[in-house]
Amino acid sequence: MHLQEEMRIVSQHKLAPAIFEMKLAGKLVKEMKQAGQFLHLRVPCPDLLLRRPISLAEIDLKLSTCTIIYRVEGCGTEYFSKMKQGDTLDILAPLGNGFDISVVKPGKSALIIGGGIGVPPLYELSKKLITKSVKVVHLFGFATKEVIFYEEKFRVLGEVRISTDDGSYGVHGHVGDLLEKLEAENFTPDAVYACGASGMLKMVDKKFAMHPYAFISLESRMACGVGACYACVCHKNRDPTGTKSCKVCDQGPVFKTGEVVI
Repeated sequence: MHLQEEMRIVSQHKLAPAIFEMKLAGKLVKEMKQAGQFLHLRVPCPDLLLRRPISLAEIDLKLSTCTIIYRVEGCGTEYFSKMKQGDTLDILAPLGNGFDISVVKPGKSALIIGGGIGVPPLYELSKKLITKSVKVVHLFGFATKEVIFYEEKFRVLGEVRISTDDGSYGVHGHVGDLLEKLEAENFTPDAVYACGASGMLKMVDKKFAMHPYAFISLESRMACGVGACYACVCHKNRDPTGTKSCKVCDQGPVFKTGEVVI
Protein backbone atom coordinates (compact mmCIF):
# COMPACT_ATOMS: atom_id res chain seq x y z
CA MET A 1 0.00 0.00 0.00
CA HIS A 2 1.42 3.37 -1.06
CA LEU A 3 0.22 6.30 1.06
CA GLN A 4 1.08 9.98 1.17
CA GLU A 5 1.31 12.37 4.09
CA GLU A 6 2.85 15.63 5.21
CA MET A 7 5.00 14.24 8.00
CA ARG A 8 6.42 16.46 10.73
CA ILE A 9 10.11 16.63 11.57
CA VAL A 10 10.51 15.75 15.27
CA SER A 11 14.28 16.13 15.38
CA GLN A 12 17.36 16.33 13.21
CA HIS A 13 20.98 15.70 14.25
CA LYS A 14 24.32 15.58 12.48
CA LEU A 15 25.86 12.16 13.19
CA ALA A 16 29.09 12.57 11.24
CA PRO A 17 30.47 14.79 8.48
CA ALA A 18 27.69 15.15 5.86
CA ILE A 19 25.57 12.45 7.58
CA PHE A 20 22.29 13.38 9.26
CA GLU A 21 19.63 11.59 11.29
CA MET A 22 16.06 12.83 10.88
CA LYS A 23 13.07 11.66 12.92
CA LEU A 24 9.60 12.07 11.42
CA ALA A 25 6.13 11.73 12.93
CA GLY A 26 2.82 10.95 11.27
CA LYS A 27 -0.01 8.50 10.74
CA LEU A 28 1.95 6.80 7.95
CA VAL A 29 4.20 5.15 10.52
CA LYS A 30 1.52 2.57 11.34
CA GLU A 31 1.99 1.22 7.79
CA MET A 32 5.78 0.87 8.19
CA LYS A 33 6.29 -2.66 9.39
CA GLN A 34 9.11 -4.11 7.29
CA ALA A 35 12.80 -3.32 7.64
CA GLY A 36 14.41 -2.48 4.31
CA GLN A 37 11.53 -0.46 2.88
CA PHE A 38 12.04 3.19 2.02
CA LEU A 39 10.40 6.61 2.03
CA HIS A 40 10.10 8.82 -1.05
CA LEU A 41 10.61 12.41 0.07
CA ARG A 42 9.56 15.45 -1.91
CA VAL A 43 12.10 18.26 -1.69
CA PRO A 44 10.15 21.41 -0.72
CA CYS A 45 11.79 23.41 -3.50
CA PRO A 46 10.09 24.07 -6.87
CA ASP A 47 13.35 23.65 -8.77
CA LEU A 48 13.85 20.07 -7.55
CA LEU A 49 11.09 17.95 -9.04
CA LEU A 50 12.17 14.38 -8.30
CA ARG A 51 11.58 12.84 -4.91
CA ARG A 52 14.51 11.35 -2.98
CA PRO A 53 14.35 7.69 -1.83
CA ILE A 54 15.76 7.16 1.68
CA SER A 55 15.66 3.90 3.62
CA LEU A 56 13.99 3.53 6.98
CA ALA A 57 16.55 3.25 9.78
CA GLU A 58 14.11 2.80 12.64
CA ILE A 59 10.35 2.47 13.16
CA ASP A 60 8.61 3.29 16.44
CA LEU A 61 4.97 2.24 16.18
CA LYS A 62 4.21 3.27 19.76
CA LEU A 63 5.32 6.88 19.24
CA SER A 64 4.26 6.98 15.55
CA THR A 65 7.76 8.06 14.54
CA CYS A 66 10.29 6.80 12.04
CA THR A 67 13.95 7.63 11.57
CA ILE A 68 15.99 8.08 8.41
CA ILE A 69 19.74 8.56 8.05
CA TYR A 70 21.05 10.19 4.90
CA ARG A 71 24.25 11.60 3.46
CA VAL A 72 24.33 15.03 1.83
CA GLU A 73 25.29 14.36 -1.77
CA GLY A 74 23.37 16.94 -3.79
CA CYS A 75 20.93 19.83 -3.71
CA GLY A 76 18.01 17.72 -2.46
CA THR A 77 19.71 16.16 0.55
CA GLU A 78 21.42 19.47 1.30
CA TYR A 79 17.98 21.07 1.47
CA PHE A 80 16.83 18.35 3.88
CA SER A 81 19.85 18.95 6.12
CA LYS A 82 18.83 22.59 6.66
CA MET A 83 15.26 21.79 7.75
CA LYS A 84 14.28 22.19 11.39
CA GLN A 85 12.05 20.61 14.03
CA GLY A 86 8.41 21.36 13.21
CA ASP A 87 8.96 21.58 9.45
CA THR A 88 6.99 19.14 7.30
CA LEU A 89 7.88 16.91 4.36
CA ASP A 90 5.63 15.37 1.73
CA ILE A 91 6.25 11.62 2.08
CA LEU A 92 5.22 8.60 0.02
CA ALA A 93 5.57 5.41 2.06
CA PRO A 94 6.18 2.65 2.75
CA LEU A 95 7.70 1.69 -0.59
CA GLY A 96 9.52 -1.39 -1.84
CA ASN A 97 9.94 -4.91 -0.51
CA GLY A 98 12.06 -5.19 2.60
CA PHE A 99 14.11 -7.94 4.22
CA ASP A 100 12.47 -11.32 4.73
CA ILE A 101 13.06 -12.34 8.33
CA SER A 102 10.52 -15.17 8.31
CA VAL A 103 13.22 -17.51 6.97
CA VAL A 104 15.32 -17.40 10.15
CA LYS A 105 13.91 -19.07 13.25
CA PRO A 106 14.41 -18.30 16.95
CA GLY A 107 17.75 -19.55 18.22
CA LYS A 108 19.37 -19.35 14.78
CA SER A 109 22.00 -16.85 13.60
CA ALA A 110 22.02 -14.00 11.10
CA LEU A 111 24.94 -12.18 9.52
CA ILE A 112 24.34 -8.50 8.77
CA ILE A 113 26.81 -6.83 6.40
CA GLY A 114 26.82 -3.09 5.74
CA GLY A 115 28.93 -0.40 4.21
CA GLY A 116 28.79 3.36 4.74
CA ILE A 117 25.38 4.89 4.12
CA GLY A 118 24.07 1.36 3.45
CA VAL A 119 24.17 0.71 7.20
CA PRO A 120 20.99 2.61 8.29
CA PRO A 121 18.28 0.13 7.15
CA LEU A 122 20.19 -2.64 8.89
CA TYR A 123 19.44 -1.14 12.31
CA GLU A 124 15.69 -1.76 12.13
CA LEU A 125 16.44 -5.17 10.60
CA SER A 126 18.71 -6.10 13.48
CA LYS A 127 16.13 -4.95 16.04
CA LYS A 128 13.44 -7.11 14.44
CA LEU A 129 15.74 -10.15 14.38
CA ILE A 130 16.59 -9.69 18.05
CA THR A 131 12.89 -9.69 18.95
CA LYS A 132 12.77 -13.15 17.33
CA SER A 133 15.64 -14.33 19.56
CA VAL A 134 18.00 -14.56 16.61
CA LYS A 135 21.74 -14.19 17.27
CA VAL A 136 23.05 -11.32 15.13
CA VAL A 137 26.62 -10.59 14.04
CA HIS A 138 27.31 -7.28 12.28
CA LEU A 139 30.16 -6.58 9.84
CA PHE A 140 30.44 -2.92 8.87
CA GLY A 141 32.84 -1.08 6.59
CA PHE A 142 33.42 2.67 6.62
CA ALA A 143 35.83 4.96 4.81
CA THR A 144 37.32 6.40 7.99
CA LYS A 145 36.71 6.64 11.74
CA GLU A 146 35.04 10.05 11.55
CA VAL A 147 32.14 8.81 9.43
CA ILE A 148 31.19 5.87 11.68
CA PHE A 149 27.74 6.13 13.23
CA TYR A 150 25.38 4.01 15.35
CA GLU A 151 28.18 1.71 16.51
CA GLU A 152 27.04 1.62 20.14
CA LYS A 153 23.40 1.15 19.15
CA PHE A 154 24.30 -1.91 17.11
CA ARG A 155 26.53 -3.28 19.90
CA VAL A 156 23.48 -3.36 22.19
CA LEU A 157 21.92 -5.79 19.70
CA GLY A 158 24.85 -8.07 18.97
CA GLU A 159 28.51 -8.45 18.04
CA VAL A 160 29.92 -5.68 15.84
CA ARG A 161 33.11 -5.81 13.78
CA ILE A 162 34.25 -2.73 11.87
CA SER A 163 36.77 -2.07 9.14
CA THR A 164 37.95 1.27 7.76
CA ASP A 165 39.56 1.94 4.41
CA ASP A 166 42.33 4.03 5.97
CA GLY A 167 42.86 1.91 9.08
CA SER A 168 41.85 4.74 11.44
CA TYR A 169 39.51 2.39 13.34
CA GLY A 170 38.99 -1.33 13.59
CA VAL A 171 40.49 -3.55 10.90
CA HIS A 172 42.47 -1.81 8.17
CA GLY A 173 40.71 -2.94 5.01
CA HIS A 174 37.18 -3.66 3.88
CA VAL A 175 34.22 -5.81 4.82
CA GLY A 176 35.60 -8.71 2.81
CA ASP A 177 38.53 -8.89 5.23
CA LEU A 178 36.13 -9.07 8.17
CA LEU A 179 34.16 -11.80 6.44
CA GLU A 180 37.25 -13.90 5.77
CA LYS A 181 38.22 -13.78 9.44
CA LEU A 182 34.69 -14.72 10.50
CA GLU A 183 34.69 -17.67 8.11
CA ALA A 184 38.02 -18.81 9.56
CA GLU A 185 36.24 -19.01 12.92
CA ASN A 186 33.76 -21.47 11.35
CA PHE A 187 30.79 -19.16 11.75
CA THR A 188 28.00 -20.32 9.44
CA PRO A 189 25.00 -17.98 9.40
CA ASP A 190 21.48 -19.27 8.88
CA ALA A 191 20.60 -16.05 7.07
CA VAL A 192 22.61 -13.22 5.48
CA TYR A 193 21.51 -9.63 4.90
CA ALA A 194 23.58 -6.90 3.21
CA CYS A 195 23.28 -3.28 2.14
CA GLY A 196 26.00 -0.99 0.82
CA ALA A 197 28.00 0.04 -2.21
CA SER A 198 27.86 -2.09 -5.36
CA GLY A 199 31.42 -3.41 -4.91
CA MET A 200 30.57 -4.77 -1.48
CA LEU A 201 27.27 -6.21 -2.70
CA LYS A 202 29.01 -7.97 -5.58
CA MET A 203 31.31 -9.64 -3.07
CA VAL A 204 28.39 -10.74 -0.89
CA ASP A 205 26.38 -11.84 -3.90
CA LYS A 206 29.24 -14.05 -5.11
CA LYS A 207 30.18 -15.39 -1.68
CA PHE A 208 26.61 -16.35 -0.78
CA ALA A 209 25.24 -17.11 -4.24
CA MET A 210 24.16 -20.60 -3.19
CA HIS A 211 22.97 -19.69 0.30
CA PRO A 212 19.21 -20.34 0.53
CA TYR A 213 18.55 -17.30 2.73
CA ALA A 214 20.92 -14.54 1.65
CA PHE A 215 19.61 -11.12 0.66
CA ILE A 216 21.06 -7.88 -0.71
CA SER A 217 19.50 -4.41 -0.78
CA LEU A 218 20.26 -2.30 -3.85
CA GLU A 219 20.43 1.45 -4.22
CA SER A 220 19.28 3.06 -7.44
CA ARG A 221 18.29 6.40 -8.87
CA MET A 222 14.54 6.44 -9.38
CA ALA A 223 11.74 8.77 -10.40
CA CYS A 224 8.29 7.52 -9.42
CA GLY A 225 9.30 5.03 -6.75
CA VAL A 226 6.24 2.85 -7.36
CA GLY A 227 7.17 0.84 -10.46
CA ALA A 228 5.49 2.94 -13.13
CA CYS A 229 8.39 4.70 -14.87
CA TYR A 230 10.99 1.90 -15.24
CA ALA A 231 13.81 4.31 -14.35
CA CYS A 232 15.45 1.98 -11.83
CA VAL A 233 15.67 -1.38 -13.59
CA CYS A 234 18.42 -3.94 -13.13
CA HIS A 235 18.95 -7.04 -15.25
CA LYS A 236 17.98 -10.50 -14.07
CA ASN A 237 20.76 -13.00 -13.57
CA ARG A 238 21.15 -16.13 -15.67
CA ASP A 239 19.20 -14.56 -18.55
CA PRO A 240 20.88 -15.49 -21.86
CA THR A 241 18.81 -12.88 -23.73
CA GLY A 242 19.92 -10.03 -21.49
CA THR A 243 16.46 -8.51 -21.77
CA LYS A 244 14.75 -9.56 -18.54
CA SER A 245 14.82 -7.01 -15.77
CA CYS A 246 13.56 -6.13 -12.30
CA LYS A 247 12.53 -2.75 -10.92
CA VAL A 248 14.48 -1.81 -7.81
CA CYS A 249 11.70 0.38 -6.42
CA ASP A 250 8.78 -2.05 -6.22
CA GLN A 251 10.30 -5.48 -6.90
CA GLY A 252 13.25 -4.61 -4.68
CA PRO A 253 15.18 -2.96 -3.23
CA VAL A 254 15.85 -6.30 -1.52
CA PHE A 255 16.65 -9.29 -3.71
CA LYS A 256 17.96 -12.78 -3.04
CA THR A 257 21.61 -13.31 -3.89
CA GLY A 258 22.07 -14.49 -7.45
CA GLU A 259 18.75 -13.04 -8.54
CA VAL A 260 19.91 -9.83 -10.28
CA VAL A 261 23.02 -8.44 -11.93
CA ILE A 262 24.70 -5.89 -9.69
